[in-house]
Amino acid sequence: MRGRPPGGLAAHGDRRAGGQDQPRGRRRRCAAVRGRFRPAGVRRDRGAHTQERRADRDVRPPGGLSGLRGAAARESRAAAGVATEVIAPQLPPIPFSILDRSPVREGAEPAQALRDTVWLARHAEELGYHRFWVSEHHGVPGVAGSAPAVLAAAVAAATSRIRVGTGGVMLPNHRPLVVAEQFGVLESLFPGRIDMGLGRSVGFTDGVRRALGRDARAAGDFEELLTELLGYFTGTAGPGAVHPRPPEGMRVPAFVLATGAGAATAAAFGLPLVIAAVRGEERMREAIDGYRAAFRPTAWAPRPYVVVSTPVSVAETTEAARRLLVSEAWSLARSRTRGEFPPLAPPDEVPAGQMTAREREVFEGALSNGVHGTGDEVAAALSGLVARTAADEVLVTTAGYDRSALLDSHRRLARLAELGTRAVSAG
Repeated sequence: MRGRPPGGLAAHGDRRAGGQDQPRGRRRRCAAVRGRFRPAGVRRDRGAHTQERRADRDVRPPGGLSGLRGAAARESRAAAGVATEVIAPQLPPIPFSILDRSPVREGAEPAQALRDTVWLARHAEELGYHRFWVSEHHGVPGVAGSAPAVLAAAVAAATSRIRVGTGGVMLPNHRPLVVAEQFGVLESLFPGRIDMGLGRSVGFTDGVRRALGRDARAAGDFEELLTELLGYFTGTAGPGAVHPRPPEGMRVPAFVLATGAGAATAAAFGLPLVIAAVRGEERMREAIDGYRAAFRPTAWAPRPYVVVSTPVSVAETTEAARRLLVSEAWSLARSRTRGEFPPLAPPDEVPAGQMTAREREVFEGALSNGVHGTGDEVAAALSGLVARTAADEVLVTTAGYDRSALLDSHRRLARLAELGTRAVSAG
């Protein structure tokens, strides 16, 4: 078997299973959204009306689709006999960020996928997204992102404001000293803009693990490696340890990527958690609850901070939004049934009527795990997701064959989230 694929962002952070499904009565956590810690660089408002919107959040109509002020205005216009317009629903006033794994498109070179990542980062900055992260995958035909620190440097150099980081560096693949020095250099060159997302995965095949000089058991060393890594920043790596400068004395924001059990690591180390519903939303919410309950405040983060990652596709129609996600869903189905994540195929070439039962199951599951639809549909779905998880931030992990459709989706989501900056022309 050759390189297996991404199973959602957090799948690379933690390969262990999460806990049991939680009771439905624990689902809604709206009140927990307010007044929580935001890590370094998180914007606290998006304009003059942000505080007003935040105060209004608990009194919006069900589903979070529109504010009461907008509804009242429409009722007033209707009473006066004035035609009413459809107001796009508001999303919760939290940061929205992007992870791009540099997906390879069928018929294109992997090098183009890396250039596409830098291209997309420029647009993400102009659209007002908060972070832009890149990934680490080795030996995966459909993913070109293999050297996250190098690619993050290219993205940071091509942008000027957006935070740049990794989603993430797979710590068991590296010596902690080298990782610390890489991020120390990045923070020195791009001060105040660098994030350090860290995961525990050790390749997806025996061949990749052999090439990396690791075996599957190395994932169990994650906590020890994380302790050493953070110690190089704080100067507490242990007796006789080296003192690299940089990064010693720096505090690059660190995040733990997880699915289930890894959330406990984030809590124990007092670090923000990045998590996806790889094993279903119920298990994700249970992991988040456990993280918040067990969180130990540290100098890295005094309070829990949860980033929920998910594919999001917004288009003029529900079918167009689904179409953007079809290519990656098919590659994922191929990987789970044939052991290889291939380059993204054009949506029209995905053999919808010729899949095996298992391929169909994985394919449809991948589509349902994401959020897609019209603006109204996506706003309702994301508002519900944020309410159920009390997420502090959403990390968008969409990949698609059509770059123009992908950029259009990010633009539409930026408008829904009122990210409020000028978009550059498509390139």
